[in-house]
Amino acid sequence: MIRNVLMAGAVAAVAALAPMQAPAQSTLRVANMGEPESLDPHFVSGTWENRIIGDLFLGLTTEAADGSVIAGAAERWAISEDGRVYTFKIRSHKWSDGQPVTAADFEFALRRILAPETTAKYASLLYPIKNAEKFKKNETKELGVKTLGTDTLEVTLENPTPYFLAQLTHYTAFPVPKHAVEKHGKDWIKPGNFVSNGAYVMTEWTPSSHVKAIKNPNFYDAANVKIEAVIWYPGEDRAAATKRFRAGEIEVATDFASDQIELLKKEIPKETRISPYLGIYYFAFNTAKKPFDDVRVRQALSMAIDREAITDKVLKTGEIAAYSFVPPGTDNYGEPAYVAFKGQAYDANKKKAIELLTTAGYGPGKPLKLTIAYNTSENHKKICIALAAMWKELGVESELFNTEVKVHYNNLNEGAFEVGRAGWIADYNDAQNFLFLMQTSSGKLNYAKYSSPEFDKLMDEANRTVDLKKRAAIMREAEAISMRDLPNIPIYYYVSKNLVSPKVKGWIDNTKDIHRTRWLSLG
Repeated sequence: MIRNVLMAGAVAAVAALAPMQAPAQSTLRVANMGEPESLDPHFVSGTWENRIIGDLFLGLTTEAADGSVIAGAAERWAISEDGRVYTFKIRSHKWSDGQPVTAADFEFALRRILAPETTAKYASLLYPIKNAEKFKKNETKELGVKTLGTDTLEVTLENPTPYFLAQLTHYTAFPVPKHAVEKHGKDWIKPGNFVSNGAYVMTEWTPSSHVKAIKNPNFYDAANVKIEAVIWYPGEDRAAATKRFRAGEIEVATDFASDQIELLKKEIPKETRISPYLGIYYFAFNTAKKPFDDVRVRQALSMAIDREAITDKVLKTGEIAAYSFVPPGTDNYGEPAYVAFKGQAYDANKKKAIELLTTAGYGPGKPLKLTIAYNTSENHKKICIALAAMWKELGVESELFNTEVKVHYNNLNEGAFEVGRAGWIADYNDAQNFLFLMQTSSGKLNYAKYSSPEFDKLMDEANRTVDLKKRAAIMREAEAISMRDLPNIPIYYYVSKNLVSPKVKGWIDNTKDIHRTRWLSLG
């Protein structure tokens, strides 16, 4: 799951100075580090949006307090012997406006996100469903989703998919209220029109200020939801968020600037939570633009990066230098496929990088010039400065381009960049959820615009392979191709960095960094 020009930074700074709301009794206040593009599950793609939407909606499956997969809107399910047909029994529950949630709401939502006219960035995540890709491309009207009754939903897959139940915890598979969408159109997500089936319902959304939700009295498990309201603040200034946390103005800050780590560990060690996180921090090359269509240029720029210097000297918060796109330890995968230069001396890599740029036509008389785009964050800025300094030693001239998170990721989606910072957090613990980002069929999520028939063929073969060991071997072969072509430069494997008040009870660190408010309390 996925994200600054001085003017945008100034706007964000002004927003960050907006006064915090006085907390009502049992109100959780969260520095969310990003402005949501939407509250419609079909039009978002970021972790900061997931924190909000995952509190508002309940998928067929959902996450427990420790991030594991449990029953959600479906109280139970059956799986056919061939692993392709899932039959879900929808539990008796209601939308926040009192209307019953039915299997038809799920079918409506899945057809809506996959409809050709719906510009959903994340629709390709649902391509394991039978005919989903063809349906999205308007090549068929048939989709492997069928309502068998008010409380029964049947989903047929193209192939057995071992991660499907975990995938259903993702917001792409959330229901949307057909009655509200049909009545209000795009305005259904506005306060007053908004309807949800999760533990909370949104009541306020002031862009660049806050989103507020209150406990949904119609939530099926409302009796066990302890926190009455949640307020998410979008400010991307990590230092400002830390100050507010320490002043008691917020209970959770979902990130902090790495240069504060020593002070935080010394002064508030219990509140400073650092944990392994299943994700990759990387930079995408826009391979649709010259000279980034030249693999020699991409290889040279990747080889010239001293990843250990970034993790150990710039960040200093436990991140691990990345030489693969799939993080080590991913389920059912084994050792990932690393870049060929892993383990080689940095000076030797830098010398080879200069040779590659020379053969690509660049040198003292013709320097390579590029722009590095990143979204607002002290850490992102420091890493981009470090990259620019490392590339300068090759004779490369770099310019930094900074925008707020929503604008930055829209630029990545639309290809309006040259080299762009990105991050991906696993939606489910499977190598496919990382590698699919480089498939041609992934569309806008494939920021690099990478298209390799060889890579695509292997990923398609992996999707048809039931044996987990054989499937993993095929995906590793695909990853090796991507690590040769390097449309994306892996920089480091993530750790989650949260500041959590001692008043927050029930917080369990996990590799997905998912902490639904329904499991928390304030004491």
